[in-house]
Amino acid sequence: MAKAAKMIKVEQIGSAIRRHHSQRATLIGLNLNKIGRVTELQDTPAIRGMIAKVQHLVRVVDEK
Repeated sequence: MAKAAKMIKVEQIGSAIRRHHSQRATLIGLNLNKIGRVTELQDTPAIRGMIAKVQHLVRVVDEK
């Protein structure tokens, strides 16, 4: 039996306006593109790296 993947909820709290195009692309990769949107993603090193790149625009709401 496989373990259930850990999930993490991320909310966008800052605007992508006047941000570098790579930060905008990272937000899109996280399924975020509007302030207030919340998405649930698998807790992997790649996702953690994406969150770290735009840490001033997002916040982690819930870790399961």
